[in-house]
Amino acid sequence: MPLSEATRLKMLVPPAGRLRCVLDTDTYNEIDDQFALVQMLLSPERFDLQAIYAAPFHNDRCGSPGEGMELSYQEVLRLLDRLDVKPDGLVHRGVTDYVGPGKTAQRAAAVDDLIARARSGSSDDPLYVIAIAAISNVASALIQAPDIADKMVVIWLGGHALDWPDQQEFNLRQDVGGVQVLYDSGVPLVLVPCMGSVSHLHSTIPEIENHVEPHGEIGRFLAMRFKEYVTGNGVGWSKEIWDMAPVGWLLDPAWAPSVLVPTPIMTQDTTYSVDRSRHLMRYVTFVRRDPIFQDFFAKLAARAA
Repeated sequence: MPLSEATRLKMLVPPAGRLRCVLDTDTYNEIDDQFALVQMLLSPERFDLQAIYAAPFHNDRCGSPGEGMELSYQEVLRLLDRLDVKPDGLVHRGVTDYVGPGKTAQRAAAVDDLIARARSGSSDDPLYVIAIAAISNVASALIQAPDIADKMVVIWLGGHALDWPDQQEFNLRQDVGGVQVLYDSGVPLVLVPCMGSVSHLHSTIPEIENHVEPHGEIGRFLAMRFKEYVTGNGVGWSKEIWDMAPVGWLLDPAWAPSVLVPTPIMTQDTTYSVDRSRHLMRYVTFVRRDPIFQDFFAKLAARAA
């Protein structure tokens, strides 16, 4: 049976306590996934992180979505090694192609794991899926097993603000068909847009050098990745670390204020259409940058102490 609106709204209330969750990440695509993953692993009081899924991506760093997924998988292993976390049974390879306009479910270990973990829960004890990549793994699971839509909550960093002039955001435009599956499935969704909502979630070289780099092997690794993106001489330069926003919302919803709005319709033209009778989603309108970074810096320093 389709999820009732009352149950969906209950599942969209910011949760309390320790959360059973998984992370879906294109970790090698950029640098912000690394920061988000580390913040989750440094917050065991909040996150029972049961699985990490490598997601596909395709840009000038790789030759295909499948290669992007594999590069992300290897980057997750590098991060876990520096945190002394064993990857066995935790990290899963994701799909090697997008769901696409044909809405074709792709097969992967990550998809199978997500279906199994979601089915082990319920609307009263949902699996929280933090997705900070193209939504292909999650969409494939929803196509293969539509019954899981009422057993999980998806928090997705994707697209731009609803009133932004375009939706040409990397995670969204990678797999528009996958986004259509997500939006049309009725799964409880927390949408965390980039431009217009979390676009000021940036850091700088001096901040990273002072508050990240000194703190152990993982701090040095994150600082190295951050500095790889420096342009020019770095003066006046800052770098977005947007993928920390969904983690921030789960750590404290006051750090990422949100409202309930109808889920948009994703068109093939990569634009949003509005139907106000559509099922509701939670929509993050703004992110308070400082407490998110302060939390991250404090936990990183405490681990290295």
